[in-house]
Amino acid sequence: MKQPKKHKWIFTSRFRLGAYSWRGSRKAVQRVKEAVSEIKSVSRKDPLLGAEGATLFLEKVSPALEQVDSSSGAIGTAVNNAIGTLVPIVTAAPAEIKIREKWLKRLWKAVEDDDIPYIGLLPTMG
Repeated sequence: MKQPKKHKWIFTSRFRLGAYSWRGSRKAVQRVKEAVSEIKSVSRKDPLLGAEGATLFLEKVSPALEQVDSSSGAIGTAVNNAIGTLVPIVTAAPAEIKIREKWLKRLWKAVEDDDIPYIGLLPTMG
């Protein structure tokens, strides 16, 4: 079974639990866009690795943004746009069934654990 290669994702250090304060929506939106760009770039060279990165991002995004003031809707829009971009990367990846099942389990757990819910749109995609 072909496993995704190991990769040092830049975005992971920026998306840790509670990474952004309630006044950090502008910075959070910027970081979401940067993460999506990083994942898209890697995905062009290695679709399997890109899908792994997309899955990792979708797991991390809600816990990182849980303290952000989302009243303007900017952060929700950024995350929804990210989902719209990343789901096709995951679905198009040439992954074997076992890898895809692991991704789906991880994503489902992320949706279940999503308190805000930033990634609530995820189950309706793909």
